[in-house]
Amino acid sequence: MKLAAVSVDIDEIDNYAAIYGLSGALDVSLTAVYDKALPRLGALFAELDVPCTFFAIGRDLTRAENVAQLRALHAAGHEIANHSLNHYYDLTRRDRNTQQREVRGGADAIEAAVGARPVGFRAPGYTITDQLFEVLAGEAVRYDSSVFPCPPYYLAKAAAIGLIKARGRQSRSVVDDPRVLSAPAEPYYVGRPYYRRGAGLREFPIGVSGDWSMRLPYIGTTVALAGERGARWLTRLASRSFVNLELHGIDLSDAHEDGLRGLVPYQQDLRRSAAEKRLALASALSELKRQGYTFVTLAEATRRLAA
Repeated sequence: MKLAAVSVDIDEIDNYAAIYGLSGALDVSLTAVYDKALPRLGALFAELDVPCTFFAIGRDLTRAENVAQLRALHAAGHEIANHSLNHYYDLTRRDRNTQQREVRGGADAIEAAVGARPVGFRAPGYTITDQLFEVLAGEAVRYDSSVFPCPPYYLAKAAAIGLIKARGRQSRSVVDDPRVLSAPAEPYYVGRPYYRRGAGLREFPIGVSGDWSMRLPYIGTTVALAGERGARWLTRLASRSFVNLELHGIDLSDAHEDGLRGLVPYQQDLRRSAAEKRLALASALSELKRQGYTFVTLAEATRRLAA
């Protein structure tokens, strides 16, 4: 049976300001992802009958409206997983105690919000290390989904960080160890180093196309920008025995409707309307269904692959 998992990182707008090194007050709605994008995503998944794994940041759950959104998604059958407590982009460069607090604190906040302790983790910015994997194992995490073995994305990210610096700003993003680009693209048990197979934690790498096509990124940004036809084409390129399509909440944000016009010069996908991006995402999901994939949460995928 071919399995597909869809996940959404619920990164609120302040995280994008950190990426682009924007200091001071940004004239945008700082709660647009929870208030506007998540309801759109929930409606899309309900319409297509697709279970999803939502990776939540613990600090965002001090807001009652955000907790209500997560509880509704959880009640609808979606998985709520851990995206750390504070979403430090440089989490891998911090000491072990800080990493433990970030993993445990994020899990505590989610458990308090929805009544179930998360079993999965995704590191901020897709960057992870052997030490962070040790922390995850010590916190009884059952799976991780952070490894992104994608050369085009890696190069684009490094170039963007350099360009932001050249313009006199400092991005909070960091680049991963380049050896991660050699990691398996299929689910695997991590070894040491983590980008090699071993007997450690279950890893679900972020989706990429086949090796023959240079491992193009199969993520929400590229799917949304590709449009309906391009999304179907990219989905066919990314077909594997297991497909892991990772989205961000902002992938269904609308610059004009959601009060995000101030972020448009920096965030390319905001130049597309939410309606246009919804059509592209729906096209990708429908193509996966046409190919015979069964949609599961990442927690369910962990159980099925173990069996």
